[in-house]
Amino acid sequence: MQTDFIEQIEPTPKLYTKKCKLAAFVLRVFLQFGTAIIALFMWYLYDYFVSIAALLLSFIVIGIIRSKLRNSVIPATQREYQYNDQGIAQWYIAKELCFGIDK
Repeated sequence: MQTDFIEQIEPTPKLYTKKCKLAAFVLRVFLQFGTAIIALFMWYLYDYFVSIAALLLSFIVIGIIRSKLRNSVIPATQREYQYNDQGIAQWYIAKELCFGIDK
């Protein structure tokens, strides 16, 4: 008889207070659109060569930030699953900022 069991994945936490929802929304927008906003801002201030360099650099930096957030809050047994920016933001806000507030 085989005793290997597949553990059920823990669902993405729900946020209930407005403060937690707003923080998750701001983090999600930063992770999704931060690269483009930085590149457009640099294009406005300087020229498109600097903008392209800022786009590439911000893509790398925001990718590192996204992976650090993901690996710090998502349980180790669930890291093999793909999470979008909203899922990462909800996990991070629920585990780090709103731990114990939303029940």
